[in-house]
Amino acid sequence: MANIGKAISIRGDLTGNEDMVIEGQVEGKVDLPNSQLTVGANGRVKAEVHAKSVVVVGHLVGNVFGLERVEIQATGRVEGDVAAPKLVVAEGAQLNGAIQMTQKANRAGAEGSEAAAAPTAAGVRKIG
Repeated sequence: MANIGKAISIRGDLTGNEDMVIEGQVEGKVDLPNSQLTVGANGRVKAEVHAKSVVVVGHLVGNVFGLERVEIQATGRVEGDVAAPKLVVAEGAQLNGAIQMTQKANRAGAEGSEAAAAPTAAGVRKIG
């Protein structure tokens, strides 16, 4: 697991194939297609984010694309659009942007069907 500490500031593109925790500041683009990104309580991210799963405890400004899920915890704040098949927004969390509930890619038997194309709220649940 990679960790960007709270005293670290990065500008540019981050790519990788291991889970990452950001407690510092990142500005640019984050691409972790096979891994989880966690924006920690001290984390401040201003980027377009693509990851297998995304957990926001701190502050994220930018569009978020979660291949499997996006979770915004009670102290988390997201300012941007979110696209994922599953979305968890805790009570007290802030989300300012559009939400697109997508199906998992390459789901067997679902391609081309109306059920696969229609957004769904089935993956949305309230916690807290």
